[in-house]
Amino acid sequence: MKVDIYTTPPQKYKIIYADPAWSYGDKMSGHSFSLDHEYPTMTNSEIYAMGETIRKISAKDSALLLWVTSPLLREGLQTIHEWGFKYKTIAFCWSKLTKHGKKVSNLGRWTMGNVELCLLATKGSPKRVVKNVKQLVEAERTYHSHKPDIVRDRIVDLFGDVPRLELFARDIVDGWDCWGNEV
Repeated sequence: MKVDIYTTPPQKYKIIYADPAWSYGDKMSGHSFSLDHEYPTMTNSEIYAMGETIRKISAKDSALLLWVTSPLLREGLQTIHEWGFKYKTIAFCWSKLTKHGKKVSNLGRWTMGNVELCLLATKGSPKRVVKNVKQLVEAERTYHSHKPDIVRDRIVDLFGDVPRLELFARDIVDGWDCWGNEV
């Protein structure tokens, strides 16, 4: 279901899953890492400013799962803090594959990158319902910025069928409330 987080949400969320529209705001070695040609990006300040709203819509005991790329790890950790959560671990490490199952290697900052990280942070004491959810996700890279659907399934496995919200969503997904300019 599509929701507007800036109006009264239908409930408090125990899971908030987010893939912010990060802006790199730089050029390196003549190559632009800007994503503005793919979708509208946000400044770090704009992302951090969402904290007041995120605090209001997150349950007392909740988990935040936040996607970051390696160059923006510091900004991801700051976002966790600004949104009222405490960093715990890397929940998922997505190793990107081509449709033929070969590892993707993108132009990176220092090394050829092929992974994205999904950080796990908590507020209060959310409960883990199983102990067998794997961190490594080896899945096909499809269209730009689309994350593997299996990650949502693993999140539900980990925390159970509780109220959950996907921020910066691109699609409406059964069982998830979704917010974003593309849904």
